[in-house]
Amino acid sequence: MSSAQICCYLPFKALHLQSFFLPLLLEGEGWGEVKKNMAEDRINSSKAPEPVGAYPHARKVGNLLFLSGVGPRERGTKKIPGVELDEKGNIVSYDIETQCKSVFQNIKWILEEAGSSWDNIVDVQVFLTNMKDDFAIYNKVYAEWFKDNQPCRTTIEINCLPTPIAIELKVIATI
Repeated sequence: MSSAQICCYLPFKALHLQSFFLPLLLEGEGWGEVKKNMAEDRINSSKAPEPVGAYPHARKVGNLLFLSGVGPRERGTKKIPGVELDEKGNIVSYDIETQCKSVFQNIKWILEEAGSSWDNIVDVQVFLTNMKDDFAIYNKVYAEWFKDNQPCRTTIEINCLPTPIAIELKVIATI
């Protein structure tokens, strides 16, 4: 093993052992308080669409806010702005600009309900289902919404998302 490998390996092992032994060190009342605080750090918006799985809209860790993947759906309905579905639930057509604006609004609501704001976004991961056809329009809408705040960004093409949508964002912000 090279010295570079050892330098990377040792902190990882130390972190792994720390996370393994932390519950043992905090047994009893201390560990219960840690678990309680972890539960309190979950954030669910009353305005953004309900998550499609067993996860919160966001988690607060220190002064950082980590958002789960957010799509363009509307809360309390199956409606997806900018998407036309056939009777079997397959996409007939979609408007990526409308979906982008809906996703951005959903993220804004989550951030605000968590005590943050759009201007506090520091990192964005974007998942598109059709990079070739959608990137230019998405990039234009993104530039309009992020003209003052320009966080780091990664855009990835994937073949599908859990619901019939064309875009999903995962965001990190400060509080």
